Amino acid sequence: METIHITMPDGAIREVPRGTTAGDIAQQISPRLAKEALVARIASPDGPSSGGAPPESTGELVDLRAPLDHDVRLAILTPKDPDAIQVLRHSAAHLLAAAVLELFPNVKLGIGPPIDTGFFYDFVRDEPFTPEDLQRIEKKMRELAAQDIPNERKMLAKPEALELYRNWNQGFKCELIEERAVEPMVSFYTTGKFIDFCRGPHIPSTGRIRAFKLMSVAGAYWKGQEGNPQMQRIYGACFYTQAELDDYLRKLEEAKRRDHRRLGPELDLFSIQEEAGPGLIFWHPKGGLVRKLMEDWLRDELLRRGYDLVYTPHIMRLDLWKTSGHTNFYRENMFGPVEVEKADYQLKPMNCPGHILIYKSRLRSYRELPVRLAELGTVYRYERSGVLHGLLRVRGFTQDDAHIFCMPEQIESEIEACIDFAFAVMKTFGFDKYVVELSDWDPLHPENYAGSAEDWTRATAALENTLTKLSVPFKRMEGEAAFYGPKIDVKLIDAIGRPWQLTTVQFDFNLPGRFGLEYVGEDGNRHRPLMVHRALWGSVERFFGILIEHYAGAFPVWLAPVQAEVLPLSEKFSEYAKKITGELRAAGFRAHLDDRNEKLQAKIRDAQLQKIPYMLIVGGKEAEAGTVSVRHQSKGDLGPRPLAEFVSDLRKEVDSRIS
Repeated sequence: METIHITMPDGAIREVPRGTTAGDIAQQISPRLAKEALVARIASPDGPSSGGAPPESTGELVDLRAPLDHDVRLAILTPKDPDAIQVLRHSAAHLLAAAVLELFPNVKLGIGPPIDTGFFYDFVRDEPFTPEDLQRIEKKMRELAAQDIPNERKMLAKPEALELYRNWNQGFKCELIEERAVEPMVSFYTTGKFIDFCRGPHIPSTGRIRAFKLMSVAGAYWKGQEGNPQMQRIYGACFYTQAELDDYLRKLEEAKRRDHRRLGPELDLFSIQEEAGPGLIFWHPKGGLVRKLMEDWLRDELLRRGYDLVYTPHIMRLDLWKTSGHTNFYRENMFGPVEVEKADYQLKPMNCPGHILIYKSRLRSYRELPVRLAELGTVYRYERSGVLHGLLRVRGFTQDDAHIFCMPEQIESEIEACIDFAFAVMKTFGFDKYVVELSDWDPLHPENYAGSAEDWTRATAALENTLTKLSVPFKRMEGEAAFYGPKIDVKLIDAIGRPWQLTTVQFDFNLPGRFGLEYVGEDGNRHRPLMVHRALWGSVERFFGILIEHYAGAFPVWLAPVQAEVLPLSEKFSEYAKKITGELRAAGFRAHLDDRNEKLQAKIRDAQLQKIPYMLIVGGKEAEAGTVSVRHQSKGDLGPRPLAEFVSDLRKEVDSRIS
C-alpha cells in the first residue's frame, strides 16, 4: 500500500496510506479531537511559509473528509481557530439556504458567504420575507441541524453543472458558473436536498451548527451593483457555543442603547435634515460646543507638536484633480463638476492637493524640512445612499488632516511622532485598548503600485522599525496597502469591545512625483521630498459618533455640553440658585439653571436623561449654609458641600480630563 508523510504542527511525522483523510488522522490522535475538529489546513512540507509565519497558520483549508494524496503539513482546526469558525459560518449559510428551499421551493438563489459574526444568503422571492417567516426558517434550520446531515462535496462537469441549474431555474447560479468555473470539473456541496456551487470547504455535518439566530432581512443588489436585480438578504449570527452567541446578542442590545443615531437627536447634539439631503450633518448648539472643545484641544496640540495650521478652499479647478489622479481612480466617489466661467471646478474629496499647492508655492530648503501642514478641512464625497450611516458614513465631513513633507533621514522620527500623537488622542478621549496593523504591498505584483521596490522596502522598514522601537505590537497585512504607499492603521477598542478604525499614517509615492515636489538639499541639488498623510480622528463627524457610543452619550465633564445643572427646590430659592449658577459660569464652567415650575424629581429625571454630569440641588439649608447638595449622573447623591470646594474639585476633574 502506497503511503504518504504527514507533518503535524509539533513537527511529528505520521506515515499513513494515501487517501487517508484529516478526519481519520484526528480520530487516530484522539476521539475528543475528532469530535471537536471542524476543518483542516494543509501546506507544503518544504519548510516555513511566506512572511515567516508558522506553516500551520497558512496554507489551504480542506474538508476533514478530503483524501490526502501527497506529503503535506497538516493542522486540524477546532473552534479555537478563527478560520474554523468562518468555515462553520459558511456551512450555516448553506443550512439557511437549505431551510429556505424546503419552505419556499420557488426562491432563486444568490450567494451565501460567512461574515465576521455570522453569515447571510441572498434570495429572490416575489413576496418579502416577514419576521414570522424568519421564525419559521430558523425553526426549520434547527430541525435540519438536529438531523446531522452530511455536507458532501461533489464534482460535476461544467456543462452538467449548468444543465442542473437550468433545470432548477436558478439563473443566478448559472451566471456564477459561467463567470467563475475555469476548470472542466465544478465543485458543489450538498446539504440534504440542497446543492450549491461552492469551492468550500465545509464542516462535516449540520449537527455542529448549534448556536445561531436569524437577525434581519435587508435589500441587496445582485453582485452589489445598482441596476442589477434586487434580492432579499437574510442575515444570521453564528457562534460555536450558545454562551458566545448570548454574549454577542447582549452586546448588540448594548450597542442599540448606545446608538449615536438615537442619542444624537435625544441629546440635541446633531441632526440630518431630509430637506437638505441625506448624509449631511447639522451640528446643534450642544454638539457644536462639544466639537469646539474637541477641535480646541487638537489645534493646541498640533501647534505644540510643530504643525502649521492651514486652510484650503472647498472647491478647486477640476484640472487639479486630474493632476492628482483622483479623476482616474476616485471619480465614482466625487460629486459632479461645477462650471464656472467656462472652466470646470470640483468640490474637494480630499485635502492633500491643497496642502501640496501650499508646499509648492515656493522652493523649499532642506533646512525647512520637515514641513507639517495640518487642517480641519471639510471634504465632500458621493457616498451611495445605501451605505450612509449617521455620523459614521456621510457625504460632507471634516477631516483632521495633516501632510508631512520630509527628507528620508527624518522619516522614522516623524512616524514615531505620529504614533505618539495617536496614543495621546486615545488617552485624552478615554480609550485604553487598541490594535495596530501595518499594510504592505504585494511584491509579486509591483505593477499594481506606485514607487520602486526600493521605495517600498525603505518605507515599510521605517514603519516597522518605529513600531518595534516603541514596543507596539502589530499585525502585518500583506498586500493590503493602497497603490501609493504602505501605512499604519490604529484601531481603538470602545467600551463594549468594538474596534473602530481611527489613526492612519500613510506613505505616498504617487503625489510628490505627479506634482513635481522638490527641495534644495545640503548638496545644493534638488531632491524630491517624502510625503506622509496623517489623520488621527479620521473625521470630526465619525469620531464624534464613536465618542457618543463609547460614552453612551454621558460625556466626561471636560467634554459635557452642560457640566452642572442647578436645581432649586422651589421658586423660593430661585435667587440663590441664580447666584450659584452665576458663580459657576464666572469660574468658567458650563452651568444651566432649571427654574421651571416642576417637581424636583422631574427635574432630576430630565437632567439624568440629558446625561448632565452634576446636579446641584439648592433649598433652604443650602442657602443658609452657602452650600450645594451634589448629585452625580452615575454615582447618585454625594451630599452637601461648600460651593468653593465643589468648584475646586470640578476644576481638577476638568483639567485632568478624567473619563
